[in-house]
Amino acid sequence: MNELYLPYWTGGASVALMPETAPAPAAGAPGWRRFLTPWRSPAGQPAWARPALLAIAAVAAVGYSWGMAGASVEPFYGAAARSMSESWHDFIFGAFDPAGTVTVDKLPGALWLQALSLRLFGFHIWALVLPQVAEGVLTVLVLYRAVRRLAGPTAGPAAGLTAAAVLAVTPVTVLLGRGNVSDSLLILLLVLAADATSAALVTGSLPQLLLAGAWVGLAFQAKMVQAWLALPALAAAYLLAAPAARLRTRCAHVALAGLVTVVISLAWMTAVSLVPSQDRPYVDGSPNDSVYTQVFDYNGLGRLNGNWADTAGPPAPLLVAAVENGQLLNAETFGIKPTWHRLLSGPFAADSGWLLPAALVSALGVLIARRRIRDRRDPLRAAVVLWGGWWLVLAVFFSAGTYLNAYYVAALVPAVAALCGAGLAACGPRPWPARVRLTVAATVLGCVGYGAYLMSGTAFAPLELTVVMLVAAAAAVGQLLLAAVRKGEYRTGACFAVTAALLLPAAVSVSCVSRGLGPFDTPFESAKTARVNQALAAAAPNLTRAVQRLEAGTPPGDALLGTDTSGLAQNYILYSGREVLPIGGFLGNVPAPTLSTLRSDISSGYVRLFILPVSPPSPDPRVRWVESHCTELSRSATGQPIQLAPFFCGTAASQPVTQPVTQPAAQPVTEPAAQPAPPSPAG
Repeated sequence: MNELYLPYWTGGASVALMPETAPAPAAGAPGWRRFLTPWRSPAGQPAWARPALLAIAAVAAVGYSWGMAGASVEPFYGAAARSMSESWHDFIFGAFDPAGTVTVDKLPGALWLQALSLRLFGFHIWALVLPQVAEGVLTVLVLYRAVRRLAGPTAGPAAGLTAAAVLAVTPVTVLLGRGNVSDSLLILLLVLAADATSAALVTGSLPQLLLAGAWVGLAFQAKMVQAWLALPALAAAYLLAAPAARLRTRCAHVALAGLVTVVISLAWMTAVSLVPSQDRPYVDGSPNDSVYTQVFDYNGLGRLNGNWADTAGPPAPLLVAAVENGQLLNAETFGIKPTWHRLLSGPFAADSGWLLPAALVSALGVLIARRRIRDRRDPLRAAVVLWGGWWLVLAVFFSAGTYLNAYYVAALVPAVAALCGAGLAACGPRPWPARVRLTVAATVLGCVGYGAYLMSGTAFAPLELTVVMLVAAAAAVGQLLLAAVRKGEYRTGACFAVTAALLLPAAVSVSCVSRGLGPFDTPFESAKTARVNQALAAAAPNLTRAVQRLEAGTPPGDALLGTDTSGLAQNYILYSGREVLPIGGFLGNVPAPTLSTLRSDISSGYVRLFILPVSPPSPDPRVRWVESHCTELSRSATGQPIQLAPFFCGTAASQPVTQPVTQPAAQPVTEPAAQPAPPSPAG
């Protein structure tokens, strides 16, 4: 192990550089004993490290799972997961509806885990949310290991715990774990990729780097092109600090890992493309039934230039009206325009930005403190390149992209957390000199001041929380600025600093959990927004009864009804598991089912009841044909921006006794339970 003595920040403490080869593993207890005592720290780590990590993971698990039996899930993804749980054909192809008419408009990687959970436990809302809870907790554990690897054996455990704690208490990660969107799996797989890259930096193991490429390829199945945005940071860190002496060798290793990523990323897409179109669902989001168009145009370039909704043609007027009237789960953030400060203020910053000042100071501090180290393999500098590059690339895309959901920014949090851990490691394990204490004190004050600024931009912010935050910050600064710091007191100062910095985001997260918020929510949002986002959970009992009445009047094997767009079908599929024919898919603009297929289904009696918009009217020839050839039964209340009506196609003798309530979920109604919700453009 090489050592370099630095006069800056560390007070002359020696700094370990990465060895050319991995050190021999330390002897420890037998494997079976370690398995039976998971709370004991492994050999080479302090006794307090593993218990502290498990405590952080337990806190995260409680926050993610609290009230998950009544979580307000995203119904479009929930309906797809239930359809996929009931048929292996639907599971493989990612079908939205049980009959496999269309797919979801994303790759189904994250939905596979949700479908397996539903298949194992049966349909329960908690079974739909459970995979995301597990993914969030695993991310906390893996991030600890990734940060500890590069922070060194002495400072590594404290640095890893700091990163794990930051990740666990940041509001957006708590909100993300309480829903059923795909980003929690994306983040877990990318953190696993960063961990494998860190292992490759330490050991020089090419298989570890290839494993990192495999993790990114799997992350592509969860969130498509966004997974590839982590590649520049991983590659840069390896090119800078990998053990291989020759740059050409390091470039070859990165190219091999990139090849692994591409092969795994495109494997499912290619396999689906080779299946004849008549043997699989129509690919939603594409005008030509192409999964490549769906991924790289509709979900790729279209998300940057804002043209994603028109990829397959103009969206249904029903959805345009829903957007214009704020009837979306993401109404709080939908109208925020791309700007350079988009992530620094407003709802996006309130979701993820609480510790951003600490991450920035940490990154700059590491680079300044290590500037005299000539060895390119300095581990903390490599950590800053890896995690700082991760944050920078994602931040640029999130700031420039036209479309951004609140929970997208959760992907920034592992980088912020890891940089905070690296900054603590750079302070050194010895008693901190005055310069370090001043820097840490200023950082705490910066986090507190920025937190107060973020609180002021929310709909409401408790004054008591601000007062407590200021008192904690004052105590931390007072401890750090004591003139004489005896041996061991640096630990007290570090604990005060970390606690003061984490107090505000932790309190905000507790507030989010107590209010039952989920991924589409933001901290301290307005009560109106919270009611809209939780409408489905509130409507669940009545919706279940309405679905049961429909099922009682529908022969087994027939579709419950047909709807214009998947958005009007999603709640019925979610709570029944029965086929609801979605005309036009997610946006109502794909040619599935065709008019001839629809007429055949009606003439055979397979589907007899439809819910269609009468205001605004749909120009879709399929919808117009149903309206002109079937009987309108009733209309929803007038005066609403979206007016729906049920249409019956059949004889009077077979007309249903009960009719589905046809008002959109975001509207205040007498019986909200049976309202089919206009979809939010979830990502």
